Amino acid sequence: MKTIADIARLSGVAKSTVSRYLNGGSVGELTKKKIERVIKETGYVPNTFAQSLKAKKPNIIGTIVPRLDSYATSQTLIGIDEKLRELNYQMLISNTSQDLEREIENIYTMARQKVAGIILLATQITDTHIEAFQTLQIPILLVGQQHQDVYSVIHNDFDAGYDIGKYVMDKGHRKIAFLGVTENDIAVGVNRKEGFKKAIQESGDCEVKYYETSFKMAEAIRKAPDIIDEFNPSILVCATDNIALGAIKAAHLKGIQVPKDISVTGFGGYDVTEIIHPSLTTVQFFYKEAGQMAAQSMVKLVNNEQLTPLLVSRHKIIERESVDNLVNHKL
Repeated sequence: MKTIADIARLSGVAKSTVSRYLNGGSVGELTKKKIERVIKETGYVPNTFAQSLKAKKPNIIGTIVPRLDSYATSQTLIGIDEKLRELNYQMLISNTSQDLEREIENIYTMARQKVAGIILLATQITDTHIEAFQTLQIPILLVGQQHQDVYSVIHNDFDAGYDIGKYVMDKGHRKIAFLGVTENDIAVGVNRKEGFKKAIQESGDCEVKYYETSFKMAEAIRKAPDIIDEFNPSILVCATDNIALGAIKAAHLKGIQVPKDISVTGFGGYDVTEIIHPSLTTVQFFYKEAGQMAAQSMVKLVNNEQLTPLLVSRHKIIERESVDNLVNHKL
């Protein structure tokens, strides 16, 4: 593997001249042609990460994610990467495996690596997070959660919960089980549930029970049968598509047909929800689009441009096969 020193030696110029050329500095035309010829002949590829660390204005954006085995995360990362490339920035990814201590550690580590800014796909924001943000004094942008003191790109979880609540009520469901997650996750665990509750309160004449599970499909498969046996709901409203997929699997294992015997909805709009049978009615979030918004916003922060503190991505209900229309049964 060739280095800048090798390129300088083969070109017959100083190492600093090659470095200046690679960083877009002023180099004589003849010298420029010599360096370009050697680079072409040797196949030399500059270490852009090292260049960014040395540059007065680095172009690496750190992106910290809670997990890599997630459709929402992968789509958001694709959006971030595509937009950053378009804007001549690069992405450095760090995974925390849903470990909050590791997440805080990664924030400080990213800053020591001289990234231009950090995009954090957050599950919750603690006082320790805020302390880190204030200590580091580099641009920070949250995706998926919001905080009054930090720039944020969020999904409209409250309105999404409200919309799915109105939808299931319009379909005639009056005995509903809501399968949520921990309220430590404000977006998914609180806002989706509170939006749903508002829709139910407006409609009235409805029996709802709220249950807590995790983001893991396996736990939904384990918990859903007991919920069905205990409460016998007409519909399971699930806080994520993974929970909904687990609920459908659990129903199948019990010999219960979806949607004939029980209906199921989710949140997310994962690709797999369209190809399973029955296909899942869900609230679609535009994760890739949110990632692009986050990248665009981060570059504005890095360049000290004006930015709205809170940006909200869009959503829509995708109506498929997993919800029975009970109103038709009464006609």
